[in-house]
Amino acid sequence: MSHARPPSTARRAERGMTLLELVMVCAILLVLSTAALPLARITAKRQQEQELRVDLREMRNAIDHYKDAADRNLFQVDVSTDGYPPTLDTLVEGVDITTAGPAAGGTPVGNSAIGTAMSSSTPAAASAPSAFDQTSQSGGASGAPASLTMHVRFLRKIPVDPMTGKAEWGYRSVQDDPDSDAWGGQDVFDVYSLSTNTAIDGSKYSDW
Repeated sequence: MSHARPPSTARRAERGMTLLELVMVCAILLVLSTAALPLARITAKRQQEQELRVDLREMRNAIDHYKDAADRNLFQVDVSTDGYPPTLDTLVEGVDITTAGPAAGGTPVGNSAIGTAMSSSTPAAASAPSAFDQTSQSGGASGAPASLTMHVRFLRKIPVDPMTGKAEWGYRSVQDDPDSDAWGGQDVFDVYSLSTNTAIDGSKYSDW
């Protein structure tokens, strides 16, 4: 009758070391995953902040181009707005700009004024699907176009605030007090995020 030999001391030690190594590896992985979680959150937050800066710059550039075109009398505006858009929707919907055509015996009034107001090198103009669409001409007595009408859109769409997940923004008008959070409603001089959270650098998103 044979008897099973008990495992040697070396085998028991080897088996014990393998289990210990497994526990150590699991502990290391747990520490690494715990340390990586805050880093991933910061990375995602930093990306959101970059998107917020881009959105604010795009909208502010569009407001500036609208104001520049209004100051050049390229379209009619409400006097109470001081030449600023009444809402952000106005930048998306666009305006009709009419320029004079060639005068008799003279040279045509080109689109230099419009081109200056809507430079293709600016982010707002580049984001528009078509800076000058729905173009129409009306003929003069000589058969040459007497005027040129262009529908100009300054903003493709109202962006979504990455901090709130909504296409809603805070407005400031020229008439508002700089320290006031209430919008007077006359025009849109500036925009800001409605988020009350704090950025990585300690500033408030609403102050950007």
